[in-house]
Amino acid sequence: MTEQTVDVHVLPTDAPDDTSALESLFNDGTIEPENVFCILGKTEGNGCVNDFSRGLATRAYRDVLAERLNAEPSQVKDKVMLIMSGGTEGILTPHVTVFSRKRTKQASTKNKRLTAGISSTDKIPPEDLGRMGQVERTVEATKQAMDDAGIRDPNDVAFVQIKCPLLTANRIESALDRGETVAVEDTYKSMAYSRASSALGVGIATGEIKKEQVTDESIYSDHSLYSSVASTSAGVELNHSEILVLGNSKESSSSYSIGNSVMQDALDTDAIENAISSASTSDDDIVKNVFAKAQASRNGKIRGRRHVIHNDSDIESTRHARAVTNSVIGAVTGDPLSYVSGGAEHQGPDGGGPVAAILDVD
Repeated sequence: MTEQTVDVHVLPTDAPDDTSALESLFNDGTIEPENVFCILGKTEGNGCVNDFSRGLATRAYRDVLAERLNAEPSQVKDKVMLIMSGGTEGILTPHVTVFSRKRTKQASTKNKRLTAGISSTDKIPPEDLGRMGQVERTVEATKQAMDDAGIRDPNDVAFVQIKCPLLTANRIESALDRGETVAVEDTYKSMAYSRASSALGVGIATGEIKKEQVTDESIYSDHSLYSSVASTSAGVELNHSEILVLGNSKESSSSYSIGNSVMQDALDTDAIENAISSASTSDDDIVKNVFAKAQASRNGKIRGRRHVIHNDSDIESTRHARAVTNSVIGAVTGDPLSYVSGGAEHQGPDGGGPVAAILDVD
């Protein structure tokens, strides 16, 4: 049986295009470039429609990989998935998490260990974004990523990170010129629709949601439907969706394990601790990174107290949510570095969101 060994390197960055830490790992032989299959980053832009720090980071890492792999830059996307999420508000440390793997014939470990898989959808037409067309594409791509990870049981899926597209004025115009309609003509709101459709697709793929429950009308509307493992982020730098599935498998001989839980609100430290403890095997385990979704509750309250996040005309609610959730995670781990993505439509309960933790257990 072919198994995989997944390795994880978390690298703080000095700028969106700072690739020096990764290059150092290549130079000293810690990572072989051909083994890198995904780079998941947090860049210091605003995380909104006009956040071009994501594209800058994508290009910088693409160019480094192209040189190291002796490939054309356009060929890198066929070998490595580059997922960049903007927004490092508050004390959130800009960083990338580099995933590499080797296919081996080694005997599996006694316990399930970290495994990972990737896949992409085809191009999502503007008229399908935020609608069932995007949901259905996400379902199939998520299943492909699960298969790539060697995950047979959906219950072994701990976290599904998706980078999905959004609508721009030009993309909307192209649909209208062809006689099509779009789900929403507000470009910022289109990010929410795209995240929502992607999350529902994950929920269907993992069996958390029944396909017949999801319609165009329920997307970004029926908040009782959500996935407990989906984390979706929208960006202007792509026109398709890229999917990373993280979980545990006995077919993995990795030295890492991943645990997960669901935050009920932004102050839910128990969920963070549960995610860590569910991956832990001993007191000597080291937390490599924590991944979480963040959102402000729609009713403007948290634990009975009023918040005014949605009334702030200067700063989008997703930016507030990232800052708060990262700080709460940091209070638990003692580390300001975590991967927190804002906008949790259909990703966990209202005001909360999925959380996962990767631990070095060897």
